[in-house]
Amino acid sequence: MTTTPRRFSQVDVFSAHGLRGNPLAVVHDADGLDEQTLAQFARWTNLSETTFLLPPTDPAADYRVRIFTTGGELPFAGHPTLGSAHAWLEAGGVPRDAGRVVQECGVGLVTVRRGERLAFAAPPLLRSGEVDPARAEEVLAALDLDPARVLGMAWVDNGPGWIGIELGSAEEVLAVEPVPALAGLLKVGLVGRWSDPASVGKDVEVRAFYGDGTDFGEDPVTGSLNAGLAQWLVGAGRLPDRYVAGQGMRRHRDGRVHVERRDGQVWVGGDTVTTVSGTVRLPG
Repeated sequence: MTTTPRRFSQVDVFSAHGLRGNPLAVVHDADGLDEQTLAQFARWTNLSETTFLLPPTDPAADYRVRIFTTGGELPFAGHPTLGSAHAWLEAGGVPRDAGRVVQECGVGLVTVRRGERLAFAAPPLLRSGEVDPARAEEVLAALDLDPARVLGMAWVDNGPGWIGIELGSAEEVLAVEPVPALAGLLKVGLVGRWSDPASVGKDVEVRAFYGDGTDFGEDPVTGSLNAGLAQWLVGAGRLPDRYVAGQGMRRHRDGRVHVERRDGQVWVGGDTVTTVSGTVRLPG
């Protein structure tokens, strides 16, 4: 079987120092790779997501990306968007507009703003609003959460299928101990405020849990979830137009997600740093 060397990057997203955020594997120049190879390589990296950079099919885009978990393809995800844009730029990609990068992915075109740090424009929610009582009961049981502690629950789905839950404090978020056996197809995020943001350098704490029916885990730092939570809670006036979310403490990480609503658009930003670069040899 013929193998072709392709550029490869591993990027730490939502961290300025590396090893503290959420790692992403990026395969450059991925045209010619079939679906089976994409899925197989994503399983092999064993990271939460692996992306493959391709020429765009939409003339308004700078590049196209396919985003894979170990279980399949996603139409959109946040940390892969920032990490892919970082890798594409670092590899010499030149955007049509110097101030932004336009990414084509499963949900359509996503704008990534350049500046002090990369930030993506949160795509419209595919599902929002109230969670039906039966599903809410399942979620609370899987998280071993007393309903009296929940300030709010809503769909915040921009592709992965997130449900958001607001708790009364960051400490309550960090104290949650899920019941993996009840996780099922759970994809849920928790958010709670820090009482003294200046002392911890962040305004809220976020955690993200996912189950695919056979496996259960906690994501280190999650751009798509933070985007959905912001669209819900900033839109409802329960969070300010600008804040910093921390995520990853229970995973021994220290991610920072910079959220801002400007002119009605939610932007989700974070620092990005390359930790591994080289080539991979894949068939195709």
